[in-house]
Amino acid sequence: MSLPALSPTTASLTDPSLRDALAIGLERPLDAETARLAEFLAHAFGPSALALIHYGSHNRPADARPESAYDFFVVVEHYADAYRSLHTRAGTGYSPKVAAWLNRLLPPNVISVKAPGEAARRVAKCAVLTLKDLSRACSPGAPDHFVRARLLQDVRLVWSRDPRSHAAVVDAVSAARAGTFDWGRPFLPPRFNAETYCHVLLATSYASEIRPEGAERAAVLVAAQRETLVPVYAALLWHLAAHRVLSPEGDVYRDLAPPGQFRKLLTRIYFARSKVRSTTRWLKYVVLYDDWLDYVVRKVERRSGVPIHLTRWERRWPLIFL
Repeated sequence: MSLPALSPTTASLTDPSLRDALAIGLERPLDAETARLAEFLAHAFGPSALALIHYGSHNRPADARPESAYDFFVVVEHYADAYRSLHTRAGTGYSPKVAAWLNRLLPPNVISVKAPGEAARRVAKCAVLTLKDLSRACSPGAPDHFVRARLLQDVRLVWSRDPRSHAAVVDAVSAARAGTFDWGRPFLPPRFNAETYCHVLLATSYASEIRPEGAERAAVLVAAQRETLVPVYAALLWHLAAHRVLSPEGDVYRDLAPPGQFRKLLTRIYFARSKVRSTTRWLKYVVLYDDWLDYVVRKVERRSGVPIHLTRWERRWPLIFL
């Protein structure tokens, strides 16, 4: 189930000033390490690769740890061609046909790709999507929240095959950000500013998945991304006020037509469905993500601060006992 758009934001993406604001941060320059890894990934996925979007902790240096994986959305033309190229150029422990089938079944696939040579210690965690699936996942008809939850944050478009691919990915990210009001609206307080809006988006998105972080993580992420997120969503709120969806009181806003109980119910159903789909993707980790169990354990330890020692049965049957 997807949520129908109630606000004019998506339809108004032809407004040049709003489009520019929603794309803030996408064109920031790269550090040398990320640039090398992006170049390798573009080569590894071959001619089918269209674009790479960098997100996650390494996109926010103050929030990153050296051992953390580098997070990318890899946008491709055809799943089968992309996985065949990856198998040939980087090596994979799974069948390209199986990977392509799983990606079509429940996009995106999340896979690990290790860089060669001196950068071998760098691991890229890649969420693979066709441009069609990316556009759908960023639209009001998104089947779940996985992609939107990440692209609403501070991300960078680090590589694109050609101007057409570049423009299409910028459009998708802008649509994901413009659509935040439609699903975030039921959770907003009576009065809010841009920073409060960002906090509501992050807190709601984190609650839509089973994650090792606590509720305080949303505040940490807003603080780490404030320089990008606040201007993006301040422009969006101003746009909504100009279209008389919100009433401005300085830099504070009030919703002129808060959603009713039925709309709130639809939103809860959307997020419940999203959590089911997100959790189902864990089953694909077993097939596609190298050393997936150790990766999950390390992430939980890093976020919770609690060391984890797996028993023999937890290692043998993790999906049952862990």
